[in-house]
Amino acid sequence: MDRLVTCFLTVEPLEYYRKFLKENCRPDGRELGGFRTTTVNIGSITTADGSALVKIGNTTVICGIKAEFAAPTIDAPNQGYIVPNVDLPPLCSSRFRSGPPGEEAQVASQFIADVIENSQIILKEDLCISNGKLVWVLYCDILCLDYDGNLLDACMCSLLAALKNVQLPAVKIHERTGLAQVNMNEKTSLTIGKHPVSTSFAVFDNTLLIVDPTGEEESLATGTITIVIDEENRLCCVHKPGGSPLTGENLQDCISRAITRHKEVKMLIDKIIESIKAK
Repeated sequence: MDRLVTCFLTVEPLEYYRKFLKENCRPDGRELGGFRTTTVNIGSITTADGSALVKIGNTTVICGIKAEFAAPTIDAPNQGYIVPNVDLPPLCSSRFRSGPPGEEAQVASQFIADVIENSQIILKEDLCISNGKLVWVLYCDILCLDYDGNLLDACMCSLLAALKNVQLPAVKIHERTGLAQVNMNEKTSLTIGKHPVSTSFAVFDNTLLIVDPTGEEESLATGTITIVIDEENRLCCVHKPGGSPLTGENLQDCISRAITRHKEVKMLIDKIIESIKAK
């Protein structure tokens, strides 16, 4: 019997999924609106200024943040920088190859950059050390260790958790020499202005929506969409790379589910942060 099921899945994977979806469930036992188990480990990289490892089902990503000095631009002398980069090495999936970043990695990096810009997760002014002279640049490197779908949600969650873990040393500019003096014994946390959380959906047969798709579900879907919401239920970003168009009703359904998901993820991260502070 198991061999017949395996053959059916191999030969007709879409029909195999359709039989489950008609019963409002999925092959892994989840309902259409069910999320995989999400775990967060904060402070995983001791050499980074902030870090977090996130698992959503089998999908695993780790974000490490490194803070460095930089000169501000002439147009924005009082603003620092946040530079995200998503890496999808062959280690995480056979679908990726060695070499320069592929299209999916570039799209993910741009998605993270757009969310940072639109959500104001951190005010760039807060990264200014000395107006017109010195600012912080935060290099946010996100590495996928295991790929099984829903990459954007995992990347966004790891970024948010890692930013909440960042500790920056106190810096003063010496009046006479103009050099930066760093006090590693006096550190402060970043001020997180907003808490954007993304929720991804896959579209089957142009109408049916499922949340938190696996890699296999994404490959069979007729489209995907990612909704980013903050704690004020404000829409920060909508990422839809082509595929099936959504009706207004479907889009509203996605937003409603994203609002619920935001509360769950923020509560999870806050709980872990509080437990770290309590130690």
